[in-house]
Amino acid sequence: MTHVLAIDQGTTSSRAILFGPDLTVVSVAQEEFPQLFPASGWVEHDPADLWSSTAATCRAAIEKAGLHATDIAAIGITNQRETTLVWDRATGKPIHRAIVWQDRRTADTCRALKAAGHEAAVTETTGLLLDPYFSGTKLKWILDTVEGARARAVRGDLAFGTVDTWLVWNLTGGRVHVTDATNAARTMLYDIRRGRWSDEMCAMLDIPMAVLPEVRDCAADFGVTRPDLFGREIPILGIAGDQQAATIGQACFRPGMMKSTYGTGCFALLNTGADPVASRNRLLTTIAYQMEGQPTYALEGSIFIAGAVVQWLRDGLRLIRSASETQPLAKAADPGQHVVLVPAFTGLGAPYWNADCRGAVFGLTRNSGPEEFARAALESVGYQTRDLLEAMTADWSGGGGTALRVDGGMSASDWTMQFLADILGAQVDRPRVLETTAMGAAWLAGQHAGLYPGMEEFARTWALDRSFAPAMAAEDRATRYARWKRAVAAAQAF
Repeated sequence: MTHVLAIDQGTTSSRAILFGPDLTVVSVAQEEFPQLFPASGWVEHDPADLWSSTAATCRAAIEKAGLHATDIAAIGITNQRETTLVWDRATGKPIHRAIVWQDRRTADTCRALKAAGHEAAVTETTGLLLDPYFSGTKLKWILDTVEGARARAVRGDLAFGTVDTWLVWNLTGGRVHVTDATNAARTMLYDIRRGRWSDEMCAMLDIPMAVLPEVRDCAADFGVTRPDLFGREIPILGIAGDQQAATIGQACFRPGMMKSTYGTGCFALLNTGADPVASRNRLLTTIAYQMEGQPTYALEGSIFIAGAVVQWLRDGLRLIRSASETQPLAKAADPGQHVVLVPAFTGLGAPYWNADCRGAVFGLTRNSGPEEFARAALESVGYQTRDLLEAMTADWSGGGGTALRVDGGMSASDWTMQFLADILGAQVDRPRVLETTAMGAAWLAGQHAGLYPGMEEFARTWALDRSFAPAMAAEDRATRYARWKRAVAAAQAF
């Protein structure tokens, strides 16, 4: 058994990646699934799609590699975080669709809790802010809305989970109801300092604690798969939320190291070590990973729309047919135009946390066209990243970081990464292996199985593909960023 199967269950697709004994990618299988938008600001998934696409891609990756279940030492899971599911323990059937992390339906609930003075306690206990982004208010909404759900939850008949918990439940045939510390830390129900579910947070949201899963380390025994799924039982030995898994895959193990992942959204994490750092700039304090009962903390900044802005160009405006067209279009844009796009399609994330703000475009001229829209879309990712890093720099004085490590689909765009370095005025390093999220999950499982090396040796395997150094004049950088800040202020004032 010399291989590890990594499950990477994302917002728009499920992927399975097989890693070999030297942590190289052996095979990849991917399957997209529908996004459901039942109302403005609402985003849902069919839980059956999450599970069926995961199972199918696992089988496909094994078959594509010409391997069998007997070749696989362990499974590691990484997942879209905060997405909320509730199901019947006896039947395994969900009582509602999965409510996705992007969903904003609980904005009024969050405003009411803020008005009642609860946000300080939420931040102190969970490291989070009162925002619809997190699982707690989504879970409350399901229990309040589905007829009879709360009574069933009190009786212990229902199970709550983020996507990792739902997958483990199905992989193990309903035998195991667990999560890991990184996913628990995103629910708004978990005390990140005491390392346990919070009575106070559950009482605030009227959540019966009987629905909550057991919390374990990121590298731990999460049960074994049903033998009929892949031909034999395979142990599940690693779990981490997608951004934490990317932090691990990027080997950001020293305090001060930073990574930024560009997928549907963008998420920057700064390792702050053994002690949680309270943000003064509306960043999140979260758990980066937990090993042998010891959490390592991080400051996190979350951008809701990164790669999704390119999807909007393709599917909303129909300006492009594929994401690959954006880079040549951006290069061809008129340098004399200053079009700024604020992609607040589902509100603004850190450091603004404005659930009501919506997208806006500024600086249009009669000659503005697809080229200028493409450039503005890609630039918006750089501007939002600078917002995050400025907040992080203000919060963290521990040093230790020399460059920003990047990964995710958009990091493959040289134009976008060069603009990122230019607008940050900082070095941006892209690794040779871009599958950092899946690699983080694979390493967690593989090292727990005794197949992969420990943390220090794993960190030495990180290899640079390309480093991007800032080439923009300081005055130009300041002018552009000031224009962005004016645009954000105007979008929020609308």
